[in-house]
Amino acid sequence: MSQTSEMIDPVTGEIIDQQEIAEQLLAQAREQGVSLVGPDGLLAGLTKTVLETALEAEMTEHLGYEKHGSGSGENARNGTRSKTVLTEVGPVQIEVPRDRDGSFTPAIVRKRQRRLDGIDEIVLSLTARGLTTGEVAAHFADVYGASVSKDTISKITDKVIEEMTEWSNRPLDRFYPVVFIDALVVKVRDGQVRNKPFYIAIGVSVNGERDILGIWAGADGGGEGAKFWLGVLTEIKNRGAEDVGIVVCDGLKGLPESITTCWTEATVQTCVIHLIRNTFRYASRAHWEELARDLRPVYTASTVDAAWARFEEFEQKWDRYPAIGKLWRNAWTEFIPFLDWDLEIRKVICTTNAIESLNARYRRAVRARGHFPNDAAALKCLYLVTRSLDPTGKGRARWITRWKPALNAFAIAFEGRIN
Repeated sequence: MSQTSEMIDPVTGEIIDQQEIAEQLLAQAREQGVSLVGPDGLLAGLTKTVLETALEAEMTEHLGYEKHGSGSGENARNGTRSKTVLTEVGPVQIEVPRDRDGSFTPAIVRKRQRRLDGIDEIVLSLTARGLTTGEVAAHFADVYGASVSKDTISKITDKVIEEMTEWSNRPLDRFYPVVFIDALVVKVRDGQVRNKPFYIAIGVSVNGERDILGIWAGADGGGEGAKFWLGVLTEIKNRGAEDVGIVVCDGLKGLPESITTCWTEATVQTCVIHLIRNTFRYASRAHWEELARDLRPVYTASTVDAAWARFEEFEQKWDRYPAIGKLWRNAWTEFIPFLDWDLEIRKVICTTNAIESLNARYRRAVRARGHFPNDAAALKCLYLVTRSLDPTGKGRARWITRWKPALNAFAIAFEGRIN
């Protein structure tokens, strides 16, 4: 039996082909000139039927006898009352059954509930894509013909604050082979609109799964120091992450010292791709391709000595850009650990693709909003993006597959720590 198109009738026990039923209903709707969506559409009618049938089933269970039957108790059916609920297909008017003593408490559509839970998820999904409360309200008016106030939308999104707090304090794995730390610039209005960094930490588990450890708001201008970073890393450690193999970061002041203070055996690794990108900032675009070609022997060298020799050759050739030489010299200490790792490990820590793909989702939402009234609003939006990620989808499978060779190398490099 097909899992997607067939089901068993609970009364007759016969197999029902849902696809066939859907096609019949669609054909009847076309013959009668009924639209698929809208208040009087086919989907609204089906939703009304399903909800009312479920409510009647709940009432039957509550009273102990079927509709039009007779019960032995004092309580009995007492007609219905009309109620309009907002559903995924728009507003639907339903008839809710009542009982004489008012003890019936439906679960499918609760008392005083005016929208189904799926609507809340739609609101959260739209907010995660950067839509403002006004834009979400306009979306419901345009698509569903429903009036949802901006205040209601704010209340729906505020419900995730408690969930976000629990997420931010959840227990973490004992050991992460790699942790990526990066900054995302967000515009926050505090008297005036300012650029403010928000920091994201992503851990890769020993099973190759991506785990977003947390999101933190920084200071205006990104002037965080060792004290700030030690607080962030200590928080991660106190949640269970006792040890980390490699921390990949990008020139954040005070962070390298805090990493080695919190995890004494951790290796601090600068992001090689960010280092290369920053190189281009000091050069004419016409030279970018040649610069990239000349830098490759540096970060693909087999030893530190070989890398330094290639870098001196590079620096001599490109002496017209002294700032590039200074950039690489200042980052050399955090760059060279990269050269000690197995090729499979180099592949995955060479770039922050792990965090860049996530940042792309964050940036889309942030750009759509323009700016936020405060840190809390920005954090809520970033968390909504985080919770919208599919933890079991194809992306997760591709991620784990990509990391498998590196995990085997990590098992050797961190033997005694990874287990």
